[in-house]
Amino acid sequence: MARRAGGGPASPPASSARGRPRVPVPAAGLAGLTHVDREGKARMVDVTDKSETARTARARVTLRMRPATLAAIRAGEVAKGDVLGVARVAGIMAAKRTAELIPLCHPLRLTGIDVAFALDRRRSAVHVETTVRTVDKTGVEMEALTAAAGAALAIYDMVKAIDRGLVLTDLCLVEKAGGRSGHWVRASAPRSRRSPRR
Repeated sequence: MARRAGGGPASPPASSARGRPRVPVPAAGLAGLTHVDREGKARMVDVTDKSETARTARARVTLRMRPATLAAIRAGEVAKGDVLGVARVAGIMAAKRTAELIPLCHPLRLTGIDVAFALDRRRSAVHVETTVRTVDKTGVEMEALTAAAGAALAIYDMVKAIDRGLVLTDLCLVEKAGGRSGHWVRASAPRSRRSPRR
């Protein structure tokens, strides 16, 4: 039996309800994760005492498809209609519903949402870039990412009849600004050679 430095038996580790040892968690959360409490349980971060500041986030996702699919999108020849127009609205709607989709996100007052597209003939791809802005107590990274994902999924839905093998890839945060952590930019953020089609 393990013993304390003073000679007595060591206390057994605290156990969870299922009998597994419970890992001590600092006040800041597990390994600094703010969405985890001292007991390792998921929680919604309390932002009551934080100041409202201007915050912005940009996200990007790429859809790789057959050249014929890209040509149909460019020419407006997809049977369901205006692919990029529908995708733009889908991205905006997705950003506004982020808190309903991602359990621990705070509902935010979004002040601006932009969804832009770049048609990349050389790579046979569509690049989607979203920018979301707010004046609030927490950032809009998840809103930008959700907007990009929503727009990309709408594109897939619009063209799946002619290209079920289309692939969504490289969904990522590109940039965020504002708030306590300041300005951050992805070091290797890919940029399209074409100007975005808005």
